[in-house]
Amino acid sequence: MVQWLLGDGGSRGGGRRWYVGGFGRDGRGRVAHNISFRDKSWTSVVSHSDLKTKNSQLRNQYVVCMSVQQANKPKVVVSPISLEDAEEPPLNLHKPKEPYTATIVSVERIVGPKAPGETCHIVIDHGGNVPYWEGQSYGVIPPGENPKKPGNPHNVRLYSIASTRYGDFFDGKTASLCVRRAVYYDPETGKEEPSKNGVCSNFLCDSKPGDKIKVTGPSGKIMLLPEHDQNATHIMIATGTGVAPYRGYLRRMFMESVPKFNFGGLAWLFLGVANTDSLLYNDEFTKYLLDYPDNFRYDRALSREQKNRNGGKMYVQDKIEEYSDEIFKLLDGGAHIYFCGLKGMMPGIQDTLKRVAKERGESWEEKLSQLKKNKQWHVEVY
Repeated sequence: MVQWLLGDGGSRGGGRRWYVGGFGRDGRGRVAHNISFRDKSWTSVVSHSDLKTKNSQLRNQYVVCMSVQQANKPKVVVSPISLEDAEEPPLNLHKPKEPYTATIVSVERIVGPKAPGETCHIVIDHGGNVPYWEGQSYGVIPPGENPKKPGNPHNVRLYSIASTRYGDFFDGKTASLCVRRAVYYDPETGKEEPSKNGVCSNFLCDSKPGDKIKVTGPSGKIMLLPEHDQNATHIMIATGTGVAPYRGYLRRMFMESVPKFNFGGLAWLFLGVANTDSLLYNDEFTKYLLDYPDNFRYDRALSREQKNRNGGKMYVQDKIEEYSDEIFKLLDGGAHIYFCGLKGMMPGIQDTLKRVAKERGESWEEKLSQLKKNKQWHVEVY
């Protein structure tokens, strides 16, 4: 089994080390990638004003320890490769009236104790019967009766898939979801009202290994990763669990050995969350930053810990504005831009882009129309 360890080299006891991840074989002989999401004390927030210089400094701060055989940016061999053969994405293989009954493999809280709310990483075994592509969604039907339609099941809830088509075990039989538990608090009393909590998110976060889950889909074509140009630029903007599809993109680009897809372009992730404890999959993303400094950029907007240039809270649109000149140049050069997260993120982002365009003497409406025409604009909000 390969393990990646990061150490700062200058702390007590000869230097702390944090387990980042690795891969090996599980008890059933499957390739398994072992990730611990809980410990974020080692996180280093990197400014990308001078990407190569900063990444060089980051490398000097940390020592990456691997087995000799895996020293050169190891990638995981995936199987079955037949998942690469389809020319069109699978769509709606299982409809709401005939959902597929899958099995929960694991549920793990992936935010720290100071994060507002709880977010879980949930692995689902679909046995290869609900294949999907990166950027698609699964529908989940929670157990129980629809209170608005007595005698009928609950409505389908859609969740972006947070893994590649090969899943977290790299065998094409699992899918992962990134789910934030929806909890309602009475504004007057400040107490939780379980009757108003999100039915599906709480069902998923409370699930145990072996529990059954009804899934539909897969669905969606808007967020599919265009792979015809393997040297393209992909600008990915997310708030919270909106990072889910990007985790799939990035694992495909930087973690998996896929014969037909050898990424040589630029992937630039902007992630907006409340604080450091709220960062999702930060260990994986930081690993890519270390291993692929010329192909990956990673900027975090921590609204409760960082200030924007006007002294206010740092939101993802503030980060976009900070790098607006570069972003606009990349878009002019054919870059794809993606937005995923809460619907409320888009007005602020659109206002920022419109203001930046005006400052550049451009019409945002015309530019947006052209981006959509060129299929460079990808939005999925909820």
